[in-house]
Amino acid sequence: MITQGVQVTGRCGVCGGTTTCDVGQFSDDGVLCWGTEGRCADCSNGWCEQDSGLVTPENIRQALLQEHGAARLRLSGDVLSLVPVLQALRSARDLSLDEARVQATQLAETGLIGTHVEMEILAVHLRRRSIVVNVETAA
Repeated sequence: MITQGVQVTGRCGVCGGTTTCDVGQFSDDGVLCWGTEGRCADCSNGWCEQDSGLVTPENIRQALLQEHGAARLRLSGDVLSLVPVLQALRSARDLSLDEARVQATQLAETGLIGTHVEMEILAVHLRRRSIVVNVETAA
């Protein structure tokens, strides 16, 4: 399992007090999942939610990127044909052929950028098609 999280504080929508919230992303059998759990220090307000899909709420992504930095996914070495890369990207990310072409080109040149969990999940999909990739810290 791949997981990454961060604790953030905010304002309570009920009493205006201070909330503490744990947010994160994780992989569940190759599927991108996200969760958030929080509570107010000043009242009984609390919540817990979890979901999965192709897109994590942007506030969670941004908190993870701010705390941990971005990850870069790149092809390792030469690729004779981008067709398997296109197929893997389309399957993993539900992309059109044009969108997959753009991302395949990025993957071959500068790499794709995202959270560590997002890039590791995409790496799993690519490796299943025998595409050699690596995930590194984006500088």
